[in-house]
Amino acid sequence: MILKAPGDATDGAMLVDVTPDEMHRLDYYEATHAYDPHPVTATVEGTDIATLVYVPRAALHSNGAPWDLAGWADRWGPVVAEAAEEVMADFGSVAPEETGRRYPQMLMRAASRLRAAADPAPMTLRHDGKADTIHTSAMRRPYSGYFGVVEHDLRFPRFDGGESEDVTRAGFMMADTVTVVPYDPVRDRVLVIEQFRYGAFVRGDPRPWMLEPVAGRIDPGEAPEDAVRRECVEEAGLTLGALHLMSGHYPSPAAVSEYLYTYIGLAELPDEAAGLGGLADEHEDIRAHVIPFDRLMALVESGEAATGPLVLSAYWLAHNRRKLA
Repeated sequence: MILKAPGDATDGAMLVDVTPDEMHRLDYYEATHAYDPHPVTATVEGTDIATLVYVPRAALHSNGAPWDLAGWADRWGPVVAEAAEEVMADFGSVAPEETGRRYPQMLMRAASRLRAAADPAPMTLRHDGKADTIHTSAMRRPYSGYFGVVEHDLRFPRFDGGESEDVTRAGFMMADTVTVVPYDPVRDRVLVIEQFRYGAFVRGDPRPWMLEPVAGRIDPGEAPEDAVRRECVEEAGLTLGALHLMSGHYPSPAAVSEYLYTYIGLAELPDEAAGLGGLADEHEDIRAHVIPFDRLMALVESGEAATGPLVLSAYWLAHNRRKLA
């Protein structure tokens, strides 16, 4: 942020010949971050010019160390630029304060899109089709909140060399997620968590408390491995040792953008590792269970353990856990 200080000056750049529409769009974007335009005098080649600068609203931030533009751009530039497209999709239809409340989720989704572009899966059996061969005639965002819903009218290339008819497809936009099952190779134990799950509830499941791995969304600027370790501390109070990546995969690519990085994490799991956890400010109510590996497999086989990442983790451990001892 810019602070007034008598006798001080700062170098910057001026945007000139801004159209009224461009000014409205700039004002909207900055208002989503609670910044408002204030008049300042800029000196250009010795001439004072009246201009505007965006200043945060009172008490929004506290000043700290001098800002490092290059450092900020390296870490945040690409994801902020990517998120701006979703921010500006709200222009003219959503109050900037509401878009500002949605912004953290927009950043997570933007980071996921950048991660997808930077690390595509191998192409050995699949059709070498590119996303830019899909022709989109219209796009709508009917909902944007904790998740986003996006709808496209589009045509896509067919395997026979032709092109599909115009179709409408809708999907959930979600941030990339990590899951981890902590495993103690000395005691041959795992830790699984239990919590109320809204998805099971709205499906009509009479018992919507699920057994799961530790899981959570990857924050912008965070590596999947760092997210795994952070989530394990938050949800189970557990510090992990070595991590083993089982797979990265889409659990339901027909309509859900979520991509999972699934891990096994080595840890010490004495009896006292079980207990209650979760973050109060996220309204989490989590119970951790420490159980023998054989009990985990029995839960999978009976159907009591019915979440995909936990089932996948159990079978991976059944095949590989002797190598982890």
